[in-house]
Amino acid sequence: MMRWETHLHTQEGSACARSSAADMVRGCKAAGYDGLFVTDHFYHGNTAVDRSLPWAEWVQQFCLGYYHAKETGDAIGMRVCFGWEYSWDGNDFLTYGLSPEWLAAHPETVTLPPIEYLRLVRSAGAFIVHAHPFRKEGYIPAIKLVPDLVDAVEVYNGGNREDLYNDRARWYAESYGLPVTSGSDTHSSDCFTGGILTDADICTAADYGSAVRSGAVAGLMIKGKECPL
Repeated sequence: MMRWETHLHTQEGSACARSSAADMVRGCKAAGYDGLFVTDHFYHGNTAVDRSLPWAEWVQQFCLGYYHAKETGDAIGMRVCFGWEYSWDGNDFLTYGLSPEWLAAHPETVTLPPIEYLRLVRSAGAFIVHAHPFRKEGYIPAIKLVPDLVDAVEVYNGGNREDLYNDRARWYAESYGLPVTSGSDTHSSDCFTGGILTDADICTAADYGSAVRSGAVAGLMIKGKECPL
């Protein structure tokens, strides 16, 4: 059974992260995980990268968290995959399955309206998870639900202050028949509470999407404990 962290931020890409990518990988492995996704805050979120940079340079800098994590993962036997967290007025969508090269070739990802962004990346093969859809914070003016434009719902998020936010996310997923995921949303190398459990041999983001869609996820990590679906 493989344990994967699906929601993780690094100092290189996220202004709010407290640990480097290398430390994140080492901490995740020490916590018993087999692989992780780097999902730093994208252009419209709390990115650590200067938005005045030319697009190609911005993407290169944004992807440093992934590159550094991958280098460390390869060295210590930890699988590392690329993703990002797209923000729409504080409503966040984890985007998996597209490469840094794809991102560099599509500067329109930061100028398209959010609905068109979701359509674009999904048409390109992305797997979209709606992260913490019912979180209530001062930076989120309104909750936005788009069940026809996401592939799964994050029903446990380690960064939520109240269990009610996770309970409502599960209700949302069940109401629309959407698969479920879990993620720590960790910004520190010593805080891993979420993730998925699967027998599927995940090596790429496409493998992850296939596992979630096909029902190959056997359980979720919730508050640091393995919980069957």
